[in-house]
Amino acid sequence: MADRDRDRDRGKTPKRKECFFSKHKIEYIDYKDVALLERFISDRGKIRSARVTGTSPQYQKLLAEAIKNAREMALLPYTVN
Repeated sequence: MADRDRDRDRGKTPKRKECFFSKHKIEYIDYKDVALLERFISDRGKIRSARVTGTSPQYQKLLAEAIKNAREMALLPYTVN
C-alpha cells in the first residue's frame, strides 16, 4: 500500500496488468477448456473481475460467456461448498 502511495505522489500510475488472452494470442475462449476457465474463477465460484485479472474488456465479455456456458453444461460449479 505504501508503494502505491509513493507512486501516486510521484505522478506515476501503477503498471497495468497484461491481458492473458492477448499475450498468448488466444482468439476464441472455449467453454470446454475447464482448466483455463478455472484460472479466472475465485475459490467461492465467482468470476474474477477484469480489474483483478487484467483481462481486456473484449476478452472479459467472452470469458464470462464461456464460464456461464460451462456452468450450464455442468463442467463448472455455480457455487463451491
